[in-house]
Amino acid sequence: MQPKLPIGINLDGVLHHDGLPTPDAATRFAWVRDSGAFAYIEKNHNPAEDFAPYFDLVQEYGVPIGVFGGIFCAGRDETRMRWCVATGGQLGAKVFNMQLFARRADGVAIADQEVADFFLDAMQVGAPLGCLPSLEVHVDMWSEQFARVERVAELLVRRNVPLRITLDHSHLVFKMDHPEELALSGLPDSGSREALPAFYRQWLAEGWVAHAHTRSVAPGIPHNPAMERQPGQPGRAIQYPFIAPPPGTFHSAWDAQKLEPWKQAVRELLAAMHAHPAAAPQRISCEFIPFADYGGGGRYSIWDNNLACAAWLQEEWRALKG
Repeated sequence: MQPKLPIGINLDGVLHHDGLPTPDAATRFAWVRDSGAFAYIEKNHNPAEDFAPYFDLVQEYGVPIGVFGGIFCAGRDETRMRWCVATGGQLGAKVFNMQLFARRADGVAIADQEVADFFLDAMQVGAPLGCLPSLEVHVDMWSEQFARVERVAELLVRRNVPLRITLDHSHLVFKMDHPEELALSGLPDSGSREALPAFYRQWLAEGWVAHAHTRSVAPGIPHNPAMERQPGQPGRAIQYPFIAPPPGTFHSAWDAQKLEPWKQAVRELLAAMHAHPAAAPQRISCEFIPFADYGGGGRYSIWDNNLACAAWLQEEWRALKG
């Protein structure tokens, strides 16, 4: 039997939808363990949450937190970031996934050098513990301007430190054929189906991709009218169900063919993982989640989509392994 691809799941996606009571952490761990589909949990730090019980949950349910992470603002969250990276090391996590906002705490746009310095700070804490930071390419973060990734990599090279990024194709592919979203990344209306893949192909070729998320999207889908990201502003459309949603549970008509650009992007990632195991991630986290920019307000099962996506990833991986 061919070895399985290590697939994880973001703990926020261990639920059916946000119209039902949110399962407690122990129930979520039990779902993950009992499914047999996931090798680890990916968990983001929530400053409002008591994290101490998670050490016990890992032991009780036998499911590791293989990737720890958080969302940070420069000029405010440096101390918390260091605590999070150290905690990831204590958990045995090999990857610390970082989202870093596009603006500092004082409202000023974060500079490339400040991004590099934040990463180096995290690396200094994490490297001795074997928990290495990875900057996620993500909307609302510095990296939504995709061209900045290369510039930050160049700054890090000067310090003899390679850039490590988390590639989530959804944050690029959903912008295809979507002029408003392309503008937020400083990209022209035309040529998006060629320009956006060029970015993630470059990142893979350079060996910068250290971790990956999978959440299906479709090009040019309207914003999520089922939930507002702030008053008067609908969520962004960064989640398109992987499997056909029951009638009335998703805000748009569903067509399996619309998944193909995203699926092709993920297939390219898997091919790179297979061909160059030392220069590409060897794990993927499924990340169907319920928030406004994703599946918020929908009534299809986010859990079922995570399971279906994990099964598809294993099928694709087996095909590569022959």
